[in-house]
This record gives sequence, structure tokens and C-alpha cells, in this order.
Amino acid sequence: MSYPSDTTTLVADIGGTNTRVALTRGTDLLSETVSRYRNAEFDSLTQVLEQFIADQGGVDPTAACVAVAGPVHNGTAKMTNLDWAVDEATLARATHAETVAILNDLQAQGHALGHLPDSAHVEIVKGAKSDSNQPQLVVGIGTGFNIAPVHNTPNGRIVTAAEAGHAGLPAVTSQDRALADYVAQEYGFASIEDVLSGRGLSHVYGFLTDGREMTGHEIMQACANNSDPAARETVKLCTRKLGQVIGDLALVQLPFGGIYLVGGVSCALGPYLTEFGMADAMADKGRFSDFVAQFGVYVVQDDYAALIGSAHYLNAAGE
Repeated sequence: MSYPSDTTTLVADIGGTNTRVALTRGTDLLSETVSRYRNAEFDSLTQVLEQFIADQGGVDPTAACVAVAGPVHNGTAKMTNLDWAVDEATLARATHAETVAILNDLQAQGHALGHLPDSAHVEIVKGAKSDSNQPQLVVGIGTGFNIAPVHNTPNGRIVTAAEAGHAGLPAVTSQDRALADYVAQEYGFASIEDVLSGRGLSHVYGFLTDGREMTGHEIMQACANNSDPAARETVKLCTRKLGQVIGDLALVQLPFGGIYLVGGVSCALGPYLTEFGMADAMADKGRFSDFVAQFGVYVVQDDYAALIGSAHYLNAAGE
């Protein structure tokens, strides 16, 4: 199918492993155009976008927005887990779009809130009734870990960037401190992302098994199959650590509009978060326990959320 020039926008979600690209009309995602490319098969984002444009019959979008897994500053993105240069000039050349924008991937997820079907949200922790006019918080767990605070104001939505995954890992119990020491000995510093991410699952499994190796995917499979007690203990410990981190973030951000977990690891952990006590770990804040229990937590199960958020960002920027 061909699309007339300047009638569509191009949106992309660049992860550590794959890049998803699609076209939109306004804020409507054209699902038939959604394409996924393995980053290892390309040398640059330019090559991915040129391939997508060719796959779509040489489409000429009027605007383009890419969401990247890494910090963005002055129109330039530094990918955390991928050696690609991403900047507005490169994006404009690759797409021939008149308007271009680069967002952190969690910012794009924040712009998607309120624009996803109800079926995309699974409630994990029932807090007080969430009010979308109040601050919200997106927490991403996948190849890495990060957050994006969301503020809905009379002048529009503001989604601020962060690099929270590289903050220090909280240590409450003696086991927590031993885990932090284990990670620090291996990597020089015990960060949140070293435990709450795909590779973080492997680190925790190694900690619990005196160095045995297993990928995050294998750990989740073994947990589901109940074939390895250490895998279940890994998921249980990661669930508790996630609760601790989210409880801390809730006190910092006060997200009365809800906390939204996104990313592949979030979805994989989702079925175990209630069973393994994430809510209790989250609310274990002494005299502030009842206060933290007010915040609802949801897992977002929508692979296209960052694409949808990018489209809404472009639409709002053009108003």
C-alpha cells in the first residue's frame, strides 16, 4: 500500500535488541505498517529507517519521532545498551521529515498513558482510586531500568526524563546487603539496573547459586515450569527488590495517578508480583507504610505503547 507524501508521520521505538517502526495518521497507529528489525543486523538507525521507508514503498512522512533507550540531551541521544548515534540531524536526513523529535523511550511511554485500551492494563496493587489528573509514574524494566514522571497540566502533558536505573540499589535486609556487595564486586557499583533488568535476573540467580549462569529468559521459563527452585527464589527476590524500589520512587514522586510498569521484564514478572509480595515490600516504609499503600500499580501489556506515545507527542507539539 502506498501513502501520499506528507500525510503520515513516522514513529520508532529503539530498544537494546530490536527497533519497531510504524506510520501514523495523526495519533492513529497504522497497524499494518508496524515493523520490527533486529538491531544486530544493522550498523545504524539510518539503515533501519531507510529499510522501513523502502518497505513502505518510499513513503515520505511529514514528521518523525523516535523513542530511544538512553538519555536525550539537546537533540542527541546516547544509547545505553547500543552503539548507535541518534540525533535530530541524522533523523531528518534518513526520513526527509520536516519535523523531527527524539524522546527517551520511557518519556514516550508516559505520553501513551490515557491513550491505551483498558485491556492493556493489569492491576497488580490496588491503591486508592487513581486520578489521571494527578502525577503518574512510568517504570520500565527490560534490557535496562528507568522511570518517567508524568504531569498533566492545564497547558498539556509534561513527561520528564531520568536515568534512575543507575541510582544505588536499596539494601534493607542482610540478604539485600550481601546482594549489593556481590554486584558491586563484579561491576564496581550496585545499581538498580544490575538487579532489575534482563541481565539483573541473571545476576541475582548467580548470587543465589554461587555463580551458576542462566539467562533471564531461562530463569523465567524455569520459574514457570517449577523446574528449578533457585529460579523461583530469583523471581521472588527480584519481586521484593522491585517493591522496595517502587516504594522509594512513590515517596519521591507522589504518583496519585498510578504507577505503570512497562517493558519485557515487567510483563514477565507480572504474574508473580502478587504471589511473591511486591505490595508488602513496596509498603514496608515504617510509619509511612499506610501512605505508600495508596498508590496503585499496573502492568502495561501493549507492545506499541511507545509508538502510540510518540504519535501523541508529535500531535501535541504541532497544536
